[in-house]
Amino acid sequence: MANEIWIIPFFGQGHLLPLMELCKHLASRNFKAVFVISSNLSSSIPSSLRQYPLVEIAEISEAPPSDPSSPPQEPSSQPHHRHHGQMAVGLENLLSTRNESPDSVRPLCAVLDNMMSWNSEFFQKFEIPVVSFFTSGACSAAMEYALWKAHPIDVKPGETRLLPGLPEEMAVTVSDIKRESRRPPFPVGGGGPPGGPGAGFPPHGPPHGGPGPPRMGPPKAGDQPHWLEEVEQSIGVMINTCDELEHPFIEYVSNKIEKPVWGVGPMLPEQYWKSARSVLHDREVRTNRKSNFTEDEVNQWLDSKPRGSVLYVSFGSEVGPTKEEYEILAEALEASTRPFIWVVQVTAGRPPGPPPGPPGQSQPISEPKEAYFPHGLDTRVGKRGLIIHGWAPQLLILSHPSTGGFLSHCGWNSTVEAIGRGVPFLAWPIRGDQHSDAKLVASYLKVGYLISEDLSETIKKEDITRGIEKLLSDEEMKQRAVKLSAKFEHGFPTSSVAALDAFGDFLRHKNKASSH
Repeated sequence: MANEIWIIPFFGQGHLLPLMELCKHLASRNFKAVFVISSNLSSSIPSSLRQYPLVEIAEISEAPPSDPSSPPQEPSSQPHHRHHGQMAVGLENLLSTRNESPDSVRPLCAVLDNMMSWNSEFFQKFEIPVVSFFTSGACSAAMEYALWKAHPIDVKPGETRLLPGLPEEMAVTVSDIKRESRRPPFPVGGGGPPGGPGAGFPPHGPPHGGPGPPRMGPPKAGDQPHWLEEVEQSIGVMINTCDELEHPFIEYVSNKIEKPVWGVGPMLPEQYWKSARSVLHDREVRTNRKSNFTEDEVNQWLDSKPRGSVLYVSFGSEVGPTKEEYEILAEALEASTRPFIWVVQVTAGRPPGPPPGPPGQSQPISEPKEAYFPHGLDTRVGKRGLIIHGWAPQLLILSHPSTGGFLSHCGWNSTVEAIGRGVPFLAWPIRGDQHSDAKLVASYLKVGYLISEDLSETIKKEDITRGIEKLLSDEEMKQRAVKLSAKFEHGFPTSSVAALDAFGDFLRHKNKASSH
């Protein structure tokens, strides 16, 4: 019987998708991957994963609240905390049931999404070691730690402050400190779960002292990283990245926590790695959601544009700029002469919490009051612009030869998808780890520009129009992006293959030692 590894994801696309891919990688190394999810995420799991050899989907039922007369919680925190509480109870029940079964096998370890690390106490109770999994990259974790140690809150305008142990390109400026004071933007996809450590959202702690994560927001510059406390209970850390992109940052985190750190990503679909030199169709990877354009229509539009001429604009499904900045962005895209695809999310203002329906199923299009829609822009720009409401085939767009740049929030999944396809960035980070990802892209990897030198201020129309021209006319930048993507032309990173093998050896060795 294969050794079991339990995998506990947080909800949200940016968490489920990488950990589903991790299941496959572990199964291919002859571990049985038990993917533990709440039942309301059941239809988020593709049938291909359910049928994958050595992968088991273990569902925890979402029971209704035990006491309907209990006082209502604040709307902003209720969905998160109900989910956390039910997951905690369900997980403990599942562990107890399996432990009592005569033919049960004790898992070698549990891989916990960093946002679910408060569940580690249940595994400790059953003497099951825990490994933390960061869905974001190593740079954001390293920057949080370095800022905490250096505490550079007194940086003066024009000054750059080196962070000991990190590459000099990551030196801190006053803008890096000032962005912490920026007002939070309105959520476009519900302000739901972010893309990794540091990318937090409002609730700070469980309601009424119930089970749940102790903190769920990014630390202020100079504060101790929240993840540091969480990995104390872990035997090691997996990060959704690779040496080819983030070697010094992986090494830095490992040195600071004095535990093994494995860069095992980016955890993107197998088809992504197999089609490095061709256009990748999203329908081959995931089912389309609701949209006003089909994938074929997007492809035809891109086919009609010159090579490297199109700017792709997308802020993901979690948060976006302020409504005022969306209006400025619309004006800038209209003023520019460049062809563009702009993805405008249609679920702006949905209350926080798990998505209303599973990925891969059509979602109703709604238009809440605080949502922004660039009415009339499509008529004014004509065939130069393609404005997509709702779901967009991002992998297709990024892999199409007509795409020349990506105006992005620099969420980690979007960042690595674009890097692997040689698309340079105009980085407009909104919150949390996106700021570190943007700095990694612009300063360290040098495959993009920041939208503005001072991200704490409202972005101006001139910032956007100037940035678009600078990005799409910079041939050297494009060549650097293509050169970086060439590291992945043969598929999944070789360093991550080695890290996954090393992780397996580490577990088997640890298990052998503990059984003697």
